[in-house]
Amino acid sequence: MKLFIFSIVCVFLQVSHQNPTGNWTLLPHILVVEVDGSWGQMPLRCLEQPEELLKRDTKIEDVFWRKNGDEEEQTGNTYMLEVEESLGGGNYTCHSKDGSLLNHTVVLIQENENNGRSYEDNLKCSATNHSGEFFCSWTGLSVLDGKVAFIKARRVSDNYETQCSVDKSGRRWKCSSGQSNLICSVNDTKEEILCLDEQHCPFTEESQHIYITVYVWTELFLLEIYSKLFFLSEIVKPDMVKISKVNNTTIQWSYPSSWNSPYSYFPLSFEIAQLKRGCKRCEDLCPDLKSIETLMFKSTDVCQFTVSQRKTRVVCVRAKDALCNSPWSEWSHIRMNRGRKKKNNKV
Repeated sequence: MKLFIFSIVCVFLQVSHQNPTGNWTLLPHILVVEVDGSWGQMPLRCLEQPEELLKRDTKIEDVFWRKNGDEEEQTGNTYMLEVEESLGGGNYTCHSKDGSLLNHTVVLIQENENNGRSYEDNLKCSATNHSGEFFCSWTGLSVLDGKVAFIKARRVSDNYETQCSVDKSGRRWKCSSGQSNLICSVNDTKEEILCLDEQHCPFTEESQHIYITVYVWTELFLLEIYSKLFFLSEIVKPDMVKISKVNNTTIQWSYPSSWNSPYSYFPLSFEIAQLKRGCKRCEDLCPDLKSIETLMFKSTDVCQFTVSQRKTRVVCVRAKDALCNSPWSEWSHIRMNRGRKKKNNKV
């Protein structure tokens, strides 16, 4: 497996001068050009040493270029890349007179509108338990059509260098350091990744944050960078509980099957809402219960609750980690069907 080091400093198409605000190498053959919206030029060289062309029996003036497969007017070892606003990115290749490929690079454009490289609010991460597995999704231009170009995930520490590599499929990344060993896989949806910290122990308190960065390459050759800093305990959101009826006035539920055990060590708190009205055709009966009075309930075993209001039609229940300030699960609900008995009509 070929190791891709994030701090790599060379590319096959060398940059000898810059008019844009900056440029850096994401991976071999992937060059990121930072722009501020103004027009600029930047030269690319086909080969670092032009004399190498002689070894291939190719003259400098015979070298021609293609952008995204279409032949360009410019020829020679140097190509003047033009960037304006967010335009200029693409797949640039240089060829010998007979059409043979000499070199290539992908130019990605990064806009500097916000004086930063990451979109903190666009990356959402969540975990269903404390096992060390979590997933992250993002929103942005990439939802139109994009793919993950690079992933870097690590436990924050100044003492260890993180090295990240990708498998042959380009969809499974592994980032290793002295503090962590994180593996991330790209979901088929393209806008989600699933990660696992193999060194995480759910029975110990976290001492280092996880810092994850996702580099997304869009169809228009724009680079979007999403990052997030968090403790796993901060993003744990339990799965929905499953509710069943014991009788007409009592319901019960158990811990989600995905939750860690023993429950005495990983307790959950539950919130219960009793609704007097139900909607037969509604899929979500508990969308917004801020204005509804709720009850708190704690248990480390199967939970039972007796409905206290006579006119209750629906009961909603959700859960959260009892020891952490983390999100609530989605609401679960059950219909009580406690309507009035129909009176017999007199003939």
